[in-house]
Amino acid sequence: MVPTPKPAPVVIAGGGFGGLTTALALAAHKQHPPILLIEPQERFLFLPLLYELLSGELRRWEVAPRYDALLAGRGVAWLRDRVAHIDTAGHSLQTDSGRQVAYSRLVLATGGRSDDFGIPGVAEHALDFRSLANVERLHELIQRLKQRQRPLQRLVVVGAGPSGVELICKLADLLEGSTILELVEQGPELLPNSRSFNRDQARSALLRRDIHLRTGTRVEGIDATGLELVRGGTAPMAGAAPMASVEASPARQALPGQRERLPADAVIWTAGMAANLPPISPAPERDRRGRVVCQSDLQVTGLRDVFALGDGALCGEDQPPLPATAQVAYQQAQQLAANLMLSLADQPLKPFQWNDLGEMVGLGIGQASLTGLGITLAGPAAFQIRQLAYLARMPGLSHQLRVAAGWLADWR
Repeated sequence: MVPTPKPAPVVIAGGGFGGLTTALALAAHKQHPPILLIEPQERFLFLPLLYELLSGELRRWEVAPRYDALLAGRGVAWLRDRVAHIDTAGHSLQTDSGRQVAYSRLVLATGGRSDDFGIPGVAEHALDFRSLANVERLHELIQRLKQRQRPLQRLVVVGAGPSGVELICKLADLLEGSTILELVEQGPELLPNSRSFNRDQARSALLRRDIHLRTGTRVEGIDATGLELVRGGTAPMAGAAPMASVEASPARQALPGQRERLPADAVIWTAGMAANLPPISPAPERDRRGRVVCQSDLQVTGLRDVFALGDGALCGEDQPPLPATAQVAYQQAQQLAANLMLSLADQPLKPFQWNDLGEMVGLGIGQASLTGLGITLAGPAAFQIRQLAYLARMPGLSHQLRVAAGWLADWR
């Protein structure tokens, strides 16, 4: 008898939040196809809790479990490699190690990377905050600044979105007044896409920690000793606090077009995200941030067997872009797993519908602010709810139970 050839697997390129959740959700379906996850890192990184790893509120094994432990017995094969090139016409891809992998369906889940917008010096001199290595470098920097206690030593975070606000509040608590902290934002307000309650709580958290906020200020260059800044012409948002209320003194306000040299011992860049996709040929349609354009069912436009989600996808051509959050990626992964099964069965796909469950922002050690599902809360109680909400989103029931047991032991 001639053996029946094995079907090509569903290949998921990238094991971040969207990719890993898709793999686990697909494996939970009965009679699921072969699943191959391609991810070069040894550990999955739960990015929303990276700030708690920096502050020591959580441990490394809780925030960054190993892939082999998460996937053991789950019906998902893991190839520790990186996708180097995708041939959509040939339904195959090549990895960094030279492997050729055929696929029946392909999921692009390689996530995003920091976008330097072409500003000189960002890549060479600014720190990032998206990996375990970044956490280790910041630990070393914090210890160096605390031990040195040099007058007017300064740490600058660029970007006053959720990442920048959460990070600088943790840094302020860890540095304990040893360093001047500056938060630079090109737009007219911090947390521009957040609820007003969370924005007000964030502004208060910066004030309590004496963090200087410079809104309407863009970075024109970074070098080893500081930044070149220019005050933009953007007027503050209606209802926004004036700059003097969040900066050290009214004298710190700058006139539009005024340039300033800001000395800094270190700069951390959280100002923007771009897609981190491998080369694809023939090239699909992309937006200005490099994201592939998808239909509402998460299928890449013009490619029947390729899907995308997360930071590398612009889904719904006639819809506004979704926020680049773990909440969106988690919900997309659940729908994508179902659509992969439908696609393999040649059945109509279902559109993805985002259900906004609210917003949570960490505001320092043991502090947070949240709005959603009828709750508006700030302080330690909000921090505990935030922790529990993220516990429910951690990959794999066994890891959730291990983390929950550890937290219960800590509370006791």
